[in-house]
Amino acid sequence: MKIGIDMMGGDFAPKEAVRGVKQFLDSASPETLLVLIGDQARVAPLIQAEGIDPSRYQLVHAPEVIDMHEHPTKALKGKPHSSINIGFQLLAREDIHAFISAGNTGAMMVGAMYSIKAIEGVQRPTISTVLPRENGSTGLLLDVGINSDCKPENLLQFAILGSLYAHHILNIATPRVALLNIGEEESKGNLLVQAAYPLLRDCSKIHFTGNIEGRDIFSEKADVIVCDGFTGNVVLKMAESIYDIASSRKINDAYMNRFNFENYGGTPVLGVAEPVIIGHGISQAPAFKSMIAVAELIVQRRLLDKIRENFLA
Repeated sequence: MKIGIDMMGGDFAPKEAVRGVKQFLDSASPETLLVLIGDQARVAPLIQAEGIDPSRYQLVHAPEVIDMHEHPTKALKGKPHSSINIGFQLLAREDIHAFISAGNTGAMMVGAMYSIKAIEGVQRPTISTVLPRENGSTGLLLDVGINSDCKPENLLQFAILGSLYAHHILNIATPRVALLNIGEEESKGNLLVQAAYPLLRDCSKIHFTGNIEGRDIFSEKADVIVCDGFTGNVVLKMAESIYDIASSRKINDAYMNRFNFENYGGTPVLGVAEPVIIGHGISQAPAFKSMIAVAELIVQRRLLDKIRENFLA
């Protein structure tokens, strides 16, 4: 298995990306080879300083970098030798089996949609975030930002994608799917969630349990929570702010510490034809390690094949 990593993406790249690679390889299976994509002059000395075994990686030179604030489409067209562009080229040719970046999110989404494309039958790919729950388990919320305006059919597909991810990657036998709403009654909510409710209720591919309110997001009432990307992004940023406040007040609590995004790394773009993982721009070594581990698991468990089977049926 070959996993490609954008070594230039993120505020602390390439140093933290190299450190994350080292942390992953220290405990990883020798069957996984990492393809490190970046400026050789900047990356190679850091790799050497970390003492990474040369047999565990390949270094692919990418002299250009897409900065965080560049226009995604213009940057992809104007910088064909960027680490993100080369990563998608390798993925499209199947020279790597997954691609990871903590760089420009817009460029990653454009690359995923136009270089890799969506799986047949998927109307809109989605991104999710894991939910640390009070009982120690982990749930899933999606969409969290790339689909601000949705149709009811989109929410149904998010539910299927999230359920498959929860089952095959989070090891939840029968994921319970809920629709985020302002009340538990079927008649509550705006036009979108009212129209989505019967679609989720009548879908045999998911285990739908009804509506869930915001106060229950971090409880064990549901394993997969579905919403439009506008709502999901607000929830995500609020959760991040709670962790930041707890950290600034030096609150050392086991549950609150689970809100640290470094524990989870990044999020897969569910619904595209190859594994693509997008990380937080401020990712440091533990986040890169986590992203590589998630990518490895997605490939090992053939998640994308399971998604194709569900959307072709």
